[in-house]
Amino acid sequence: WDLVTVAEQRIGNFWTLTRSQVYRELAAMATAELVEAGPPGPRERKPYTITDAGRAAFAEWIDREPALEQIRFPLLLTIMFAAHLPSDRLASIVAAHRAVHAERLDWYEQHRIASREDPTPDAFRLATLDFGLRYERAVLGWFDQLPATLPALAENGP
Repeated sequence: WDLVTVAEQRIGNFWTLTRSQVYRELAAMATAELVEAGPPGPRERKPYTITDAGRAAFAEWIDREPALEQIRFPLLLTIMFAAHLPSDRLASIVAAHRAVHAERLDWYEQHRIASREDPTPDAFRLATLDFGLRYERAVLGWFDQLPATLPALAENGP
């Protein structure tokens, strides 16, 4: 069981994590007796089991008010200083980023279609999937209006 793979599948579209971060946290959680490491299995993988203290800590954590999100969109930083770029380079960067968001929207749409076949859909997963769909549609809408805001893009095409 690869915890990182499962985490990436479940939360990777809206939360970044690294393999080293996961294993560092697992070690800290084991030290705090929130999880218990089992004997190493194939390929030296250690299975972890959540303890009663871990369940209590999770219940306390999930009940906390989440922090407010902060937009950290590297493309916006580039656009903020785009007066220092040739307009054709900016158009190329914008087009590449738009293509990525179009691919992500397609991924979300495919998962939404697949979720309709689930006889017992997980409403919480569907809510995060719906957010992803709406987010990507909003970002693509922003890309589509960008040439009206930045005439250099209209001239060079995104």
